[in-house]
Amino acid sequence: MEPFLDRFRETNALLSGHFILSSGRHSGSYLQCALALQHPDDAAMFGRKIAERFADTDVDTVASPAIGGLVIGISVAQAIGKRFIWTERDNGTMTVRRGFTVSSGERILVVEDVITTGGSTRECIAALRAAGAEVVAAASIVDRSSGAADVGIPRISLIEMAVESFPAEDCPLCARGIEAVKPGSRTAAR
Repeated sequence: MEPFLDRFRETNALLSGHFILSSGRHSGSYLQCALALQHPDDAAMFGRKIAERFADTDVDTVASPAIGGLVIGISVAQAIGKRFIWTERDNGTMTVRRGFTVSSGERILVVEDVITTGGSTRECIAALRAAGAEVVAAASIVDRSSGAADVGIPRISLIEMAVESFPAEDCPLCARGIEAVKPGSRTAAR
């Protein structure tokens, strides 16, 4: 785990401050996977390391929820030599779009960059199952829940961390008046 986390530090992908996570929760730290994956060699390395964990798993396809999972998902698919598809939200609902189809019983590995609550991964799994796929496992580079997030299927992470997060209404950082930032955005939010 430590060499992987070191790469996050080296690329300034491990941030401190006051952040609004995609789940809506607030946190004093944030892992900006886009920075850790901006170099193709790093993305390929993380992809290979995840793929190694599934060497004995029969997988037909790798899928990821857009947008955070796209780079690592395609890197894992390339490492195991399988096709790659993604799901994305359409009017707030995660769906299989862009002409992608899955066959009944197609065995899929869902890959995400970071899991905090597991919400995006669960939505991706549900969309793939609704299309007829058999989702066999899930993976991420980082698990911010330190193993607590349940996605309903077996999953692994390269990095497990217990990163504290808070409901927005109970955030001690907000209570101290520290400006909250939504990563990837230049504007502050409360």
